[in-house]
Amino acid sequence: MPKISLMAAYRLRLKRRRCLWRAYRAKRQLRCIVDNTTNIGRNDILVVVVLRNEAQRLPYFLDYYRRLGAAHFLVVDNTSEDGSLALLQREARRGDLSLWQTHDSYRASRFGIDWSGWLLMHYGSGHWCLTVDADELLVYPGMDQMDLPMLTQRLDQIGLEGFGALMLDLYPKGPLGTQEYRAGQDPTEVLRWFDASPYHAVRQAPQGNLWLQGGARARMFFADTPERAPTLNKIPLMRWHWRYAYTNATHALLPPRLNAIYGGTEGQAPSGVLLHTKFLPEIVSKSKQERSRAEHFHNPTLFEGYYAQIETKPDFWHPDSQEYHSPEQLAELGLCRGFDARTTVAGGQRNQF
Repeated sequence: MPKISLMAAYRLRLKRRRCLWRAYRAKRQLRCIVDNTTNIGRNDILVVVVLRNEAQRLPYFLDYYRRLGAAHFLVVDNTSEDGSLALLQREARRGDLSLWQTHDSYRASRFGIDWSGWLLMHYGSGHWCLTVDADELLVYPGMDQMDLPMLTQRLDQIGLEGFGALMLDLYPKGPLGTQEYRAGQDPTEVLRWFDASPYHAVRQAPQGNLWLQGGARARMFFADTPERAPTLNKIPLMRWHWRYAYTNATHALLPPRLNAIYGGTEGQAPSGVLLHTKFLPEIVSKSKQERSRAEHFHNPTLFEGYYAQIETKPDFWHPDSQEYHSPEQLAELGLCRGFDARTTVAGGQRNQF
């Protein structure tokens, strides 16, 4: 990480305190529907998710992370209208899911980070916490033999406080919205394809967070304005401390040293991929809804064309598209990195604020 001035460091401390204060205040916006948090064990891995209208994805999403070793879900429902809330209430009977609801603005909550920030602060400190969207499935090399508890144990052993990932857009072959998907189905059975390249990244000052762009959405929707293409770097899995704060979704963190955890496609530390299943058939109708809600971008008017293009049902597939098979395939393409004998992390950096 590049050194920053004392003034910049001071401003980042103030920013982190503002983020923590916002998260603390956000608890007033959350109404608890089901509280199973007394079931959380000392070493449990927690999944934190803010969602709206994800009834189609939730059955597979919950089953996927349960099988991967997640012990408890902390879920915020932002006024779903498709039965997601009732589905989550039924799932909560298993005792491994706690549920809150809010009717407040997603955009005003820093796109849900204030809400998830409160849950991380209150319940997550000391736990490994995976903060993801309902359309994100974490994969990593060796996961067939290494579930989340084993992964986090290995990260602890080498002194890493987090695990970074590239968000990889998956898409179908053929026009969007013309495929079939049933609730509970593996999304990768429908979304089989991805762009292996190009991806490019820079470090941003003063926070030191990575800014990684490229891939399918950049190619399809932002060829003329690449600076507006989605940010694809995330650090979703962290051994959380109540003094930590996400500042821009899970793309960036404070204290700034935490951003060095992930180096993108050129990084040397172990990393994974978040399979982004945004482009299931419902994406066309959802785009119409989100364009009218204007809750997903800081300046929604700049992205009306993005939604409008999705509504035309474009075909993402092109001759260079790669068919997804496994995390090991992604590692061979340089999109993530497994553990090896050379994996080391400099010590002496934990719990420094």
